[in-house]
Amino acid sequence: MTEVFQPPAVVSVLLLISPAVDPGFPGTIWFGVLAALFVCVLPLAYVLAMVRLGRLSDHHVSDRRERAPLLMLALVSVVVGLVVLNLIHAPTSVSAMILALIGGITVLAAVSLVWKISGHASAISAAAVIVALMFGPVCLPLLLLVPAVGWSRVVLRDHTRGQVIAGSLFGGVVIAGLWWVLRGWLS
Repeated sequence: MTEVFQPPAVVSVLLLISPAVDPGFPGTIWFGVLAALFVCVLPLAYVLAMVRLGRLSDHHVSDRRERAPLLMLALVSVVVGLVVLNLIHAPTSVSAMILALIGGITVLAAVSLVWKISGHASAISAAAVIVALMFGPVCLPLLLLVPAVGWSRVVLRDHTRGQVIAGSLFGGVVIAGLWWVLRGWLS
């Protein structure tokens, strides 16, 4: 569960489908691909390179002290991606998704300075709620992934139950809520 539903994979899928709620989909999916490049692929490539060089503990960035600087670097990549996407007139839903993720990454980086909130739980919770908001009640069973991924993080002793619950609530309420509000506001 931890490997399959790691944040870069979950957020990449979310970004790929983000244009689906705007006119022109599936022809606009390439905006989602470009967003995934800046938001997920480039930061993950950096993490994997740093792990290989011995500068990070592992690809999950288990050492809390390593998280804030990495999240700030990811934030820079995300902001650059947002600028590029806006310059090429990406669909509103893609920009709203990226802005919601910027808010989420910023808060997770700040919290990670003092506490190891679960990014896995945050990502899967945000994705499940956003997909349900995008496509309706038929997607509500995706919410079952939230406790499954959270359980895997606790069983692996990467997080406490409190860190998983906090991450789940943050993703499902704050990040998904930001996306919902921004999508309406930007439209």
